[in-house]
Amino acid sequence: MAKKLPLSFYRQDDVTSIARQLLGKVLVTSIDNVRTAGVIVETEAYAGIRDRASHAWNNRRTQRTEVMYQPGGLAYVYLCYGLHYLFNVVTNVKEVPEAILVRALEPLDGIAAMQHRYPHKNTVKMTAGPGSLCKALGIDAALNGEQLTGNRIWIENAPAIADAQILAGTRVGVQYAGADALLPYRFSIKDNKWVSKGKGL
Repeated sequence: MAKKLPLSFYRQDDVTSIARQLLGKVLVTSIDNVRTAGVIVETEAYAGIRDRASHAWNNRRTQRTEVMYQPGGLAYVYLCYGLHYLFNVVTNVKEVPEAILVRALEPLDGIAAMQHRYPHKNTVKMTAGPGSLCKALGIDAALNGEQLTGNRIWIENAPAIADAQILAGTRVGVQYAGADALLPYRFSIKDNKWVSKGKGL
C-alpha cells in the first residue's frame, strides 16, 4: 500500500517546486467507504501575498481564504462561478498563504464510482479539468479544511516524474493578474492525454 505524503512535504517553502513534485502522485478520496483515485498530471502554483493571481494576494484575508493561512497539508476547496468545486493543496507554514490547484488526473481506482458521480462516455473528459475531477472524486465544500493526512482525502506517494517529462506554462483564467499572469506556474506531464485543454496566455 502506498504511503500518504507526510505533512513535511506540504510545508516546504517553494510552492512551484511542490507543484512539480505533486505530478505523478495519487490523489485519493474515500467517501462512504468508496475509494476513488487518480494520478495527478497537471497542477498550478499560487504564490500567496506576492502573486496577483492568488486569492491571498496583498494579504487578503476573508472567511474563504482563511484556510490558506493555516499550516500546509490542508484541502482548500471552493466554488468557482457558482458551478464547479476546485481542489487546492495548502502549502508552506502558518501565515504564508500559498496553494496549488490540482487541474487534472489520470483515473486509477474506482472508475465506475467516478462515472456514476459524473457520467461521461469519454473517461478522459471525466477528470481532465479541475471542476471535472472534483465531480468524479466527490470533492465538495464538505472537504474544505480537511487534513490531507486523514481518511477522507489524501495524496499518496509515487515515483518522481523526470524533469524532462514536465512541461511548464502560464496558468488558466488569470488574465486579471497583470504581469503575474505570465508566470510559468502551470505544470503538466508531457504527452499525457488527461491534461486539461485550458489555455494559458
